[in-house]
Amino acid sequence: MILGPMALQALQSSGVAFRKILSHFPEELSLAFAYGSGVYRQVGPSSDQKNAMLDFVFTVDDPVTWHSKNLKKNWNHYSFLKVLGPKIITTIQNNYGAGVYYNPLIMCNGRLIKYGVISTNSLIEDLLNWNNLYVAGRLQKPVKIIAMNENVALRSALDKNLKSAVTTAFLMLPESFSEEDLFIEIAGLSYSGDFRMVVGEDKTKVLNIVKPNIAHFRELYGNILQENPQVVYKIQHGRLEVNYR
Repeated sequence: MILGPMALQALQSSGVAFRKILSHFPEELSLAFAYGSGVYRQVGPSSDQKNAMLDFVFTVDDPVTWHSKNLKKNWNHYSFLKVLGPKIITTIQNNYGAGVYYNPLIMCNGRLIKYGVISTNSLIEDLLNWNNLYVAGRLQKPVKIIAMNENVALRSALDKNLKSAVTTAFLMLPESFSEEDLFIEIAGLSYSGDFRMVVGEDKTKVLNIVKPNIAHFRELYGNILQENPQVVYKIQHGRLEVNYR
């Protein structure tokens, strides 16, 4: 089996600090990743990476069982919903918002974190169909993969999500463009329908994500771009040409 970009990134372990945090949670995870300004540097007024909150997403095959175990280990992480039990928590997770249940503002190993829990099936559907582009959109940008199991369907969906992001970005670009142009379009996909980007949110957020992390975007998308028969990828110059004929 040839590992795709996301799988290769998973093999490059994400560091002791993240694994220590992960050790506080039940182990049954099909995928765990950290994302955001606490992981990758961003420019802008709130770019204090050292003290930024760490954001995690945990993907689980059986949310009821996972929440049940996590309630025993981390009862204080949950809101008042904890008294309703893991089945109600999972129902809320699956039927409201983007299929993710978040526990925010948690102190863990001396760092402030928040973590979201999503079912493996819900994530795969979002990766393949872009149902809401919430977690799929996060995974179109560089993240730190902390754990990933051998779920072939999930690994395939992760790579399909990246390829779909590239194809969609191509439709919004001319035949010749820079790496930065491409990565800005990709990073903006998940924000394109977000009202916060019009009112109240930093309108340069996408630029702040991409500019300091060109190398990480290149690592994530390099193989896809080089293997695409329609693309001439001039890596040394950071330029691309797409032949649509």
